[in-house]
Amino acid sequence: MPDHVAVIEGSQSYALRDLDSEARLLASALLRRGYKPGDTISFQLPNWREAVVIGLAAAMAGLVMGPITPIYRDSEVGFMLRDSRSKLLFVPAIFRNFDYAAMARRIGADVEIIVVRGDAAGLTSYEDLLAEGDVAAALPGGDPDAVKLVMYTSGTTGRAKGVLHSHNSLQAENWTRHRHLGVDARDILYNPSPVTHVTGMLYSLCMPFTLGITTILADVWDPVAALEAMRRHRATGMIASTIFLQGLLDEARRQSEHLPDLRFYLCGGAQVRPELIHEATAWFPNCAFSRIYGATEVPNITGGINTRANEALGAETDGQILGCEAKVVDPATGAPLPPGAEGEIVARGPQMLVGYTREEDNEGTLDAEGFFRMGDLGRIVHDDFILITGRKKDIIIRGGENISPKEVEDALLGHPAIADIALVAMPNARTGEMACAFVIPAAGERVDLPEMARFLVAAGMAKQKIPEHLELVEDLPRTAIGKVRKDLLRETARRIAEASE
Repeated sequence: MPDHVAVIEGSQSYALRDLDSEARLLASALLRRGYKPGDTISFQLPNWREAVVIGLAAAMAGLVMGPITPIYRDSEVGFMLRDSRSKLLFVPAIFRNFDYAAMARRIGADVEIIVVRGDAAGLTSYEDLLAEGDVAAALPGGDPDAVKLVMYTSGTTGRAKGVLHSHNSLQAENWTRHRHLGVDARDILYNPSPVTHVTGMLYSLCMPFTLGITTILADVWDPVAALEAMRRHRATGMIASTIFLQGLLDEARRQSEHLPDLRFYLCGGAQVRPELIHEATAWFPNCAFSRIYGATEVPNITGGINTRANEALGAETDGQILGCEAKVVDPATGAPLPPGAEGEIVARGPQMLVGYTREEDNEGTLDAEGFFRMGDLGRIVHDDFILITGRKKDIIIRGGENISPKEVEDALLGHPAIADIALVAMPNARTGEMACAFVIPAAGERVDLPEMARFLVAAGMAKQKIPEHLELVEDLPRTAIGKVRKDLLRETARRIAEASE
């Protein structure tokens, strides 16, 4: 096993032996510099090998790792460093034409800055830090129940929250995948999901060492490069959001490539059209495609499907409850609801967070029985599958009636002239709120409100759910993993409404 390839990045492969030696050098160098078990060290890196090494070294030294997504800039990074009490930050010198070292200096947080893959005057390089280490030094390790990770939520509804996970809570997720999908050392997973997000972190920073998988790191998303790498390395799995699946499918069709070794694709983190799952299943002959459901706080609530025979469930639900307890409750009272009824999803299991960095964020997150309030609306269908119908904070209240944006979005995504859509509440003097649709038209197509209304009525949608304002856009604001920033769209809708008064 020491010579087993655990990480592939570009043309380079790294065995467990290589990663272990480098991580031991890094862990001992950090301890020599005075960092102690329990201290937080952060990294704002792309999907690079060094991120994997930093994660392993942090575990060896008993340190808490704090991944920060590379798209964040001064304000967000400064907040996360201060909130997590981080003492050190790894950054690239330059990545995608942005000077991260200069930003780290500007922030002025009281942290040591280590530059990865490049140099910056007056700052220590990653290579120089490694040179201070001793591969034979004794390392303290960490308590399995101690905090291993502080990771910030995407912040689609306001200030990001610092989510705390232990070694055990993260490994509970990995072992669930092992039991359900048989993920093990035979698997090669292609990973374009940022390692600074919970999905990418679990499948590139944890699974190579717990389940023995090989992870293929992609620091930028390029469907052509992805398809070539997956074909060359015979990738067996992928766990990523909708934009990656759509891009992979489009490129595979263009090249008439069917990736016969691909056996599972779990798709989550953003809205997934049922048609996309069906189309992918038809194109890739040996792969089970499925929607899944979870969050940074509870990474795995559903496991999707593990056989192509359940294609319909993979496409039309958000997966089978797996490795935890989940139920639907009345959003107002918290009382359990009968099967099939719509309410708020709550979940409890070993993969749950151990808390948030700020005490005020912990208030009200759990019910009296210790179930985490997900904030999502949904139903339990087919005995133990979850179907998400919306987000509590996204609900549009029009004239006292609740409108679930997701229900309307899912229907309109079936219109051939609509490539993507997001519905948010727009203030209205008569009804309080009304539905505002931000629509990306399909290439060469046009769409307007009357046509959307006709389509929805023909689909059996109640008239009060039909959008009353339309904004045609070229793109939708998104987080690093593809979630639509509805907080920004709501603010845009509010400004439009105010301007029209």
